[in-house]
Amino acid sequence: MKFNCPKVNFNSIANAISVASGVTLAGIIGFGSYVYVNKDAIIDDIKQDAIESITGGGLGGLAGGALTGDTNPFAGENAAVGGTSMGLPVPGSPF
Repeated sequence: MKFNCPKVNFNSIANAISVASGVTLAGIIGFGSYVYVNKDAIIDDIKQDAIESITGGGLGGLAGGALTGDTNPFAGENAAVGGTSMGLPVPGSPF
């Protein structure tokens, strides 16, 4: 039984590696250029997101709304009458 393997020469392997390397390098340069050109907008977006996560009351903020005067994160449409609850129903609960 004779196996016929396709002949692969070094030039075809080197060309494939060169093309892959060139595409990768072009992607890195393109992404780096995009970040460099838009760095001010990216920094402003990150700053705005950080400020909103700290001062954005309710459960989403790290300060829990203490900076804005809203210190009860459960007050609102999901608050239970007469107590603090997350507003989640408990099936079959006698309470």
